[in-house]
Amino acid sequence: MALNSAELLEALAAIGHPLRLKIIEALAADRLHVSELARRLGISRPLLYMHLQRLEQAGMITGELELSDGGRAMRFYRLTPFQITLTVDTILDALRADDGPDNQQESP
Repeated sequence: MALNSAELLEALAAIGHPLRLKIIEALAADRLHVSELARRLGISRPLLYMHLQRLEQAGMITGELELSDGGRAMRFYRLTPFQITLTVDTILDALRADDGPDNQQESP
């Protein structure tokens, strides 16, 4: 499926930060609880949530809420399979997707 330009820019922005790359690296092996992920990265949970939100909006990770044995809600994150190939054709295809059949202008 080809991305439109907004989706392409959102994906590039999502991976355009060193901490978000580290999050992807940490989640590559297995899903992790938010507290464990924050501990591994050495950052606060509020800061982590900001970065997780960006990756989730881009469709690169998913969060799942689970209840512990004690009834405590715990959020786990995992990678969602994704692939971004950036070439001139990728960019042109994204721009063409913006100009889909409904948006194409007729030439005079």
